[in-house]
Amino acid sequence: MAHFIDRRLNGKNKSSVNRQRFMRRYKKQIKQSVADAVTSRSVTDVTSGESITIPSRDLGEPFFHHGDGGIREQVLPGNDQYQAGDHISKPPSGQGQGTGNGDASDSGEGADQFQFEISKDEYLELLFEDLELPNLQKNKVNNILEYKTVRCGFTSAGLPNNINVVRSLRKSLARRIVMSGPERRELRLLQQRLDELTALSSPPHAQVNQLNEQIVLLKQKIAKVPFIDDFDLLFNNYSKQAVPSSRAVMFCIMDVSGSMDQPTKEIAKRFYILLYLFLSRRYKKIDVVYIRHHTQAKEVDENEFFYSQETGGTIVSSALKLMHQIQQKRYPNDQWNIYVAQASDGDNWADDTPLCQAILNQKILPVTRHFSYIEITNRAHQSLWQQYQILAQKYPQFAIKHIKQAGDVYPVFRELFQKQLT
Repeated sequence: MAHFIDRRLNGKNKSSVNRQRFMRRYKKQIKQSVADAVTSRSVTDVTSGESITIPSRDLGEPFFHHGDGGIREQVLPGNDQYQAGDHISKPPSGQGQGTGNGDASDSGEGADQFQFEISKDEYLELLFEDLELPNLQKNKVNNILEYKTVRCGFTSAGLPNNINVVRSLRKSLARRIVMSGPERRELRLLQQRLDELTALSSPPHAQVNQLNEQIVLLKQKIAKVPFIDDFDLLFNNYSKQAVPSSRAVMFCIMDVSGSMDQPTKEIAKRFYILLYLFLSRRYKKIDVVYIRHHTQAKEVDENEFFYSQETGGTIVSSALKLMHQIQQKRYPNDQWNIYVAQASDGDNWADDTPLCQAILNQKILPVTRHFSYIEITNRAHQSLWQQYQILAQKYPQFAIKHIKQAGDVYPVFRELFQKQLT
């Protein structure tokens, strides 16, 4: 299939047009680079874009050129090897100076790379294209209300700092026009009569003096109309309007027992980053709560959550209990949208698994928007997975997924939040 490169001159926004064309052409390679760059970020790092690198082999452009066949003529200056009539063999394809696609290398191999920067919005758009929050229509956030102050017309009473100067002066002017209207009309008539008398060669002084007195009295009467009165004042009126909540809390729960090594934690970190970035596109304010557990659960910061080392067994219910306590105390479900992501290798004390199911069924899942459980292991599933499967059939907002290696994180995430066809 042939491709034609459009090299016509662009308008004033040619840089923007070229950039959009470039990103459309190499969208597949850019999306792959964006997905690979997720691991190097902090969970809450959404303030910057990303530096994208594309191998040079992906940037080649098709072009028209002569084939290897046909009759060609060559001029060889300084010839001291050939005579007229000699046949000169053609150099083998791929040999000779200037036939390669990259720079020379003294280490055996070399590859050109093209690097450019994408903005935060472009980064998030490429990362979460065609994704949405699951069950968004069934589980609307409209019942979680906040109140914002909005303008609501004008009122005749209010605080001094809410005075609407323009409206007040306009009302004052209208009042003064109405109250002094008859006097102003009479004043114009008297002034006109006075001008006519003074234009005469011998004006009657008695009438002129009388008109002047009347004019002075009318001007004094008009001047007594106050410039602004109390009932001229208009104040900006405000009222509280209910709006859907734009706040969310994301609980990160992870097993840090001896069976969870650092590579497994790094895989979990990828999933947490993707979920936070995805939620940040839907909510203005997001709080992140990190809960790590082995036999006991503890709320920690991000660094301790991912990199602290622990030994011992696993009791998952301790983390679920702590998460519920924090949610009830700091994040009531009538004010916050609650999301939970739990990562584990599947290990748990056998007698604790039924308790985990009970806590989720009775306390956590009824108030959460979405709960994701990812099991990072290459072993067979244990009792925790089996109990969670039962819950997943009952609650549509509860999802469980199995991840074996780092490359599975992004496909699994896309599967969780893929748009549903309607």
